[in-house]
Amino acid sequence: MSVLALIGYAVGGIVFLILLSGIRFIPNNRIGIIEKRFSGKGSVKSGLIALSGEAGYQPRILRGGLHYLMPVQYVVHMMPLVTISQGKVGYVFARDGKQLDPAQVLASNAMVTDFQDVEGFLKNEGQRGPQRRILREGTYAFNLVQFIVITEERIYTLPLSKEEGETIRGMAEVIAQRGGFRPVVIKDTDDSIGVVTVHDGPSLAQGEIIAPVVGDDPDQADTYHNKFQDADNFLRAGGQRGRQLQVLVEGTYYVNRLFGTVEMIPKTVIEVGNVGVVVSYTGETGDDLSGKEYRHGELVTKGYRGVWSEPLLPGKYAFNTYAGKVISVPTTNIILKWIRTETGAHRYDENLTEVSLITKDAFEPSLPLSVVVHIDYQKAPLVIQRFGDIKKLVEQTLDPMVSAYFKNVGQMRTLIQLLQDRSAIQQQASSEMREKFAHYNLALEEVLIGTPSSPENDTQIETILMQLRSRQVAEEQVETYNQQEKAAVKERELREAQSRAQMQTRLTEAELNINIQTDQGKAEYQRSIQQAQQIRALAEAEAEKIARIGIAQALATEEQVRAYGGPQFQVTQQVLTRFAEAIQQSGVDVVPRVVVSGGGGEQGGSTSSNVMEGLLTMLLSERFGVMANEAAKTPRSAEADALREQIRKDMEKKK
Repeated sequence: MSVLALIGYAVGGIVFLILLSGIRFIPNNRIGIIEKRFSGKGSVKSGLIALSGEAGYQPRILRGGLHYLMPVQYVVHMMPLVTISQGKVGYVFARDGKQLDPAQVLASNAMVTDFQDVEGFLKNEGQRGPQRRILREGTYAFNLVQFIVITEERIYTLPLSKEEGETIRGMAEVIAQRGGFRPVVIKDTDDSIGVVTVHDGPSLAQGEIIAPVVGDDPDQADTYHNKFQDADNFLRAGGQRGRQLQVLVEGTYYVNRLFGTVEMIPKTVIEVGNVGVVVSYTGETGDDLSGKEYRHGELVTKGYRGVWSEPLLPGKYAFNTYAGKVISVPTTNIILKWIRTETGAHRYDENLTEVSLITKDAFEPSLPLSVVVHIDYQKAPLVIQRFGDIKKLVEQTLDPMVSAYFKNVGQMRTLIQLLQDRSAIQQQASSEMREKFAHYNLALEEVLIGTPSSPENDTQIETILMQLRSRQVAEEQVETYNQQEKAAVKERELREAQSRAQMQTRLTEAELNINIQTDQGKAEYQRSIQQAQQIRALAEAEAEKIARIGIAQALATEEQVRAYGGPQFQVTQQVLTRFAEAIQQSGVDVVPRVVVSGGGGEQGGSTSSNVMEGLLTMLLSERFGVMANEAAKTPRSAEADALREQIRKDMEKKK
């Protein structure tokens, strides 16, 4: 093979290899930035990016995959994709674009919709420099020659010069110092608000200290810029640089910290028992509501410059303290003490001391005072308008007024009168000073006076007080003796009364005993009468019974007499009875032991039996004869018949 052929093959191989080197492989997690080394259109005339195919960095980038570029003419720079972590913020810096205006700090990108379209960015008049728009979380395929992306983790860029790198690192440090890589988070538990200071846009007018709320309607300000998160719309709506009147409340805000910094301040808290009087440093000049006769400053409607006529009631307020101040005014009773060693919790009286007096008798005591004051919440703005704050009111007005009043009181009284007339002085002071306090829109509730004390190293007042105490002790002793004397008299009267009461008790008991005994005697008497009547009745009944029995016996005897022959029979009966008793007692045999025959010759021993026999014969014969005669001769009496009938009836009733 000839040398020429070998050279041809070698050249062909080299050309093939060169052509083969035009193939570019881009991983899917990276991009390729194209740099054109030469072109028939020449080099870029202005800027950094070649929009018309000139030599230089091209606007388009290569994404993952195989790409073919003309060898030698193009250089591909492999760069990573830009990643913004969740909940974080990325900042964009454009190397090429329209020049910033002199008043601009950040580049406007109102017409730019996507930083990934470099050609669209430049053709839509995108500006170079740090951009107002920020990047939220996500992954982006940026041309890192045109854009530098600053995140908290790293800086995404294709370095071009050392000086530029230092500038970008300085910018990253500023953002980090402002906490700009994370959103502004305001928690409700923090009781804080965010005061925004804008670093871009037109400056405030001369004399203004704070930028007003954007837009004609402050309540619709958020529709213009979405809580400072849309910087272009904020400036387009007339927003100005500087500290803003509008504040951020609870929430999460993605604010470009190169555009606006956020300072956290506490909310304004008005405690119960207080109101907040607002003194506004900003706003338009409003009409003075205090009237022509009240020339102590302007009292204006809410929103205007001056003292607001409506105070803030108890609560929490998102008040921008850079735009004004809120003076807390107590609406409860305030106790101001003119006592060197005592200070109230409000500390309005920390510079007050006892009032130095000169009395009528040339003593110089120090008089401690306490004054109770009340401020009507509706009049609180007038008080602040006149005095600035409560402490100035106390020290510049109330202190000299109260001191002068009591100095006049001291000059008209002696020391002893000052001590003894304390209550009257208090009442008079409360009445006379109430009108003076009302002149300053204050309500005086009460004036309290303490005990005058001596100046240091002065014992004259103490001597007077000791004399007064001794005099009082003597008077008290006299009064004590008088009271003891009265007590002794009362004690004697008490004892006499107790003795009379005891005697009266005894008299009462004796009288009761007499009454009881009388009642008992009467009862005994009545019982005796009743017993006598009972005995009489029993006696009469017994007598009647005995009489009846006697009558009955008499009647029976009479009947027996009638039946047996009358009185003669009775005598005979009695004789026989006595005879029987005599026989019984003598033991004489009634029947003879020896029977004597009547016809025999023996007569001895039969004399007694014959006598007995004869006697019996005589009695019996006489008995029957008399009985027969009496029975025939004696009639029945009428009384006996009547008594007999009555006894029969009584016996039938008993049956």
